[in-house]
Amino acid sequence: MIRVGGIGYGDWGPNLVRNFSDVAGCEVAAVCDLNPDRRALVSRRHPSVRVEDDALAVIRDPNIDAIVIATPVSSHYQLAMDALAAGKHVWVEKPLTLNSAQAERLVDQADRFGRTLIVDHTFAYTTAVRKMRELVAGDGLGKIYYYDSVRVNLGLFQHDVNVIWDLAVHDLSIMDYVLDEKPIAVSATGMAHVPGQPENIAYLTLFYPSSMIAHVHVNWLAPVKVRRTLVGGSRKMIVYDDLEPSEKIKVYDKGLTLRDNPESVYQRLAGYRSGDMWAPQIELSEALHTEANHFVRCILSGETPLTDGRAGLRVVRILEAASQSMRDRGQVIELEASRWAA
Repeated sequence: MIRVGGIGYGDWGPNLVRNFSDVAGCEVAAVCDLNPDRRALVSRRHPSVRVEDDALAVIRDPNIDAIVIATPVSSHYQLAMDALAAGKHVWVEKPLTLNSAQAERLVDQADRFGRTLIVDHTFAYTTAVRKMRELVAGDGLGKIYYYDSVRVNLGLFQHDVNVIWDLAVHDLSIMDYVLDEKPIAVSATGMAHVPGQPENIAYLTLFYPSSMIAHVHVNWLAPVKVRRTLVGGSRKMIVYDDLEPSEKIKVYDKGLTLRDNPESVYQRLAGYRSGDMWAPQIELSEALHTEANHFVRCILSGETPLTDGRAGLRVVRILEAASQSMRDRGQVIELEASRWAA
């Protein structure tokens, strides 16, 4: 039996407690939150779960095996370090940390103590994104040309991170999981329209070793909610719409065909190919439940999590570089190739 202690019962914490409570071979033993109203809510919903107002009381409990952290990102590093030092396995809400130096230390700490460290890149556990990875990894799409995503809505403004760290982190984690190539440079522009608050709109461009390019548009001030991604290949293209109730993935047999002009070796003709569209059958299941099961299985078996600390570190490095680029009005920031070995 894996006994879990939760730190934070705000927006995401209730979902975590609910899902871990439903995992076979797992028990939520304690939950900590600084807000007495949130602690009272835990007691009403889960009478058997102990509530605490001190995170260290949960972390240092010898009967708890794993710590699940769902707190503001500024607190992730210290809580995770304390938990690893106490010999616990650790789950951290995205993004892993505020900077890459902290993320590197967490990865090293987990390795040193032989503990499982997983980052809550939830989209990597959705059936739609897993299908997209399967399609990209196969031969059907051909050479991948681009990844283009729009993730916008009205609110919710964050006070400790900008819109890149809040929304773009989802697309960066999806790209890290779906695409074989890793980016070598990033450029970002953005703007804050509320005085004293972080940037609420941003545009990211990621450059890759090949001719592939990625673009992400994120915005807290859009009149509608959009969650749409295009992946373009030389043979076929994918449209992924997370707001679609059933057909979240659509594959289009469309593209550009280049053919030689027999009259001139210096001229090539371009023709557009327009074929069928098909929507693969996707089982609808809660990604968070899949992820919670995966975390418990990794603890018991010792296997490396799908979204381990190194995946979290890769995403934080891009977020960090994108923020630097945004401060410099879009300057291209190189991502050191040697770092991707982590």
